[in-house]
Amino acid sequence: MRSYTSSSSGRVTSGSGLSLSTLSTLFLSFSSLSAGFACDDVVAGGQHFHLEKLGGPFKVHWLQEPDLVHQDQFNYTFTLDLCNKLQRDKGVPKDEWCHPGARVCGIRETIDLSGKNNRTINPIDIAGTYAMGAGRSIDAQFSLLRNSKSHSDASREGVRAELHGGRFPFDETKKNGLDQMAIIEFVCDKERTGLGKGEKDDKEKEDDKDDDKDGDKDGDKEEKDVPSRLGRRADDQCEDSDADLRFCGYREEDIKKDQTAAVLRLEWRTKYACEDAEDDSVSSHWGFFTWFIIILFMATAAYLIFGSWLNYNRYGARGWDLLPHGDTIRDLPYIFKDWARRVAGAVSGPGSRGGYSAV
Repeated sequence: MRSYTSSSSGRVTSGSGLSLSTLSTLFLSFSSLSAGFACDDVVAGGQHFHLEKLGGPFKVHWLQEPDLVHQDQFNYTFTLDLCNKLQRDKGVPKDEWCHPGARVCGIRETIDLSGKNNRTINPIDIAGTYAMGAGRSIDAQFSLLRNSKSHSDASREGVRAELHGGRFPFDETKKNGLDQMAIIEFVCDKERTGLGKGEKDDKEKEDDKDDDKDGDKDGDKEEKDVPSRLGRRADDQCEDSDADLRFCGYREEDIKKDQTAAVLRLEWRTKYACEDAEDDSVSSHWGFFTWFIIILFMATAAYLIFGSWLNYNRYGARGWDLLPHGDTIRDLPYIFKDWARRVAGAVSGPGSRGGYSAV
């Protein structure tokens, strides 16, 4: 794959010695940060959704119908991480994985039905922020399902996410490249967490720290020309599966006037897409210490109430005498004062010696 180079014949430098390309890279990096989103507080139509529980790499699969004309078949594996950039599985070569910064990555395996050729792997960058490469941004956009123009979505509760930034082939200089994007519909289902009956990717990951530093070199890796046709479902329905995360389609669509893109559509059924969903991050702060204080307080209150009731009915006690160990409780200020005096005396030391001095 050819790397992108500037058409300018000379190199312009600033007074501090920084090249124009370096300044552009820094600008794109800062711009990408502003274009990102926090999955723990997604805002759509004035509603706040806390989707951090859905973070982590998840996979969905789709085996396209065989193409008898070309004698091949596409097997897709789509991996997405809503909250962080994806990392390569350990042992996976770089040329079989998406570029650094990807949030949604498609791996297309081409199966030769004739058996004459080996299987080929093509990574497809669908969505992400690629600051060190072409400077493409995820440009995440969120909207409520009930505000959709589609009549079928009017009765549905949830949020739609549109994630951009991908391209295949990734090289901007290739004219046959096609923009990619992902549309994920988070549908309210109070009986589902969104984490069940799906495939979560728990494989060991490669350390991709060097990939961020050398992200511009990824453009130099060879990217073979492959057929541009996309898999298409026979209808517009999602797959017949009880999984929380379901595949709904991957096809070329008109997204704007005179602009097309390959769109991956997913449906994610989860209670976190409900508008009245509670924020689990608040309840998670109720740890052991908090519960210990609450139980201790309730036990003390129960002891005092029961003891007062017993003293009243058995001895006809009134006032301070109602409380169990009332004398001790009444003397607590004096006990504490005496204890504080002893501590202060121990800290300050014995002081100067009094009495007779030795002869």
